[in-house]
Amino acid sequence: MRLAVLGHPIAHSKSPAMHAAAYAALGLPWSYEAIDVTPDALPEFIASRDAEWRGLSLTMPLKRDVLPLLGTMDEFTELTGGANTVLFDTERRMLRGFNTDVYGVTESFRAAGVDSLTTVRLLGGGATAASVLVAVSRLGARRIVVAARSPEKLGPLVALSEVLDLEFTIESLSDIDQTFVPDAVVSTLPNGVDLGLDLGEAVHRRAVLFDVAYEPWPTALATKWAAAGGTVIRGLEMLAHQALIQVRIFVNAHPDTALDGEPSVFAAMRAAVGLPN
Repeated sequence: MRLAVLGHPIAHSKSPAMHAAAYAALGLPWSYEAIDVTPDALPEFIASRDAEWRGLSLTMPLKRDVLPLLGTMDEFTELTGGANTVLFDTERRMLRGFNTDVYGVTESFRAAGVDSLTTVRLLGGGATAASVLVAVSRLGARRIVVAARSPEKLGPLVALSEVLDLEFTIESLSDIDQTFVPDAVVSTLPNGVDLGLDLGEAVHRRAVLFDVAYEPWPTALATKWAAAGGTVIRGLEMLAHQALIQVRIFVNAHPDTALDGEPSVFAAMRAAVGLPN
């Protein structure tokens, strides 16, 4: 069977290493590669896959563009308006869409010892931000303050916050309220972006930083946080946890069906990208 991660750009992706390690551990002779695909080319690319293809992982900017091509969507895809996983269902001749990013966020927090949240500051408002919003609400967060470069474009997040019954405040990245000290700060800003953000020393010391970026690492924000003695969760953790659910989907056709020998499989995936077990 063939699999791939699609995105634009995609050369930096660590998904091929993790997935290759998973299928090797499972004894499956499956291939997984990275392919650069733009939104305009996505429909033709998917339509041209033959019976050898089992599924696809999707990263930016394709998570929303794939929605019109799907036959079914899981709960998290419908909530967030984005899918990062596609399963070719040959029996029903359709594409099944999933969002595993929500699980990736919640499990990364839990692995770091954070089982509950009340207040969260979210940096950025793209497709990943929607998954973060759902994830932190599942961890109990009720108040979210979002800082974005274009606050006027946050309509979908505002609508999602109403569905989730969250107290939702919008700020500009250029005018952040430093008196707000949340339980966690989650950055969904693109890899390598350094906006020189100053959230205040109290925030650096008391709030957990979850930076979804992973290449290059550490980010400027993570470096600042660590220097202040704060706790940092790196984006590679999210990538690994969400990839485990993708492997479940590709192998077992369901995100909740555990893999045979799953602890060993996950250990192999983590080792493939230098994460400790």
